Amino acid sequence: MEQEAKNEGEKLEFEASEIEFISYGGEHHLPQIMRLVDEELSEPYSIFTYRYFVYLWPQLCFLAFHRDRCLGTVVCKMGEHRGTLRGYIAMLVVIKPYRGKGIATELVSRSIKVMMESGCEEVTLEAEVTNRGALALYGRLGFIRAKRLFRYYLNGVDAFRLKLLLPRSLPMLANREAQ
Repeated sequence: MEQEAKNEGEKLEFEASEIEFISYGGEHHLPQIMRLVDEELSEPYSIFTYRYFVYLWPQLCFLAFHRDRCLGTVVCKMGEHRGTLRGYIAMLVVIKPYRGKGIATELVSRSIKVMMESGCEEVTLEAEVTNRGALALYGRLGFIRAKRLFRYYLNGVDAFRLKLLLPRSLPMLANREAQ
């Protein structure tokens, strides 16, 4: 059963089945996404930035809830980049008491699945070089450090550009194996 956290640094006890993952469902989810990102990430974003992502790529935005409390979100996009379709993870947040329970992994995995089904060949993102939790999470998911971006964030912190190469569908191989 869940125990209420006395402060944001404490972990909560709950069953994985109690977490509900949903796709972005419209304007009523936007304030919840904005609150999470504004409280947890170092970069400030305007309402226009949020709307850019959720209006153009709503299928790539997911939220996690526990007992009607929004506790995590991932916001992504995809588009052409140098002749290939590329996915991009713009924002990922899970509030502190819920971290380390696989929620971020599930949110990112859901968005990557949609990107793969849409034909993306790779997924990229930036993460602060000091964010060990994020770097470990993306490392477990197969992302590699492609580049260091010096003083990338407004707070002066460097970033790593992380990249995940997605498996290509090889119709010729599939046809050959079927014969």
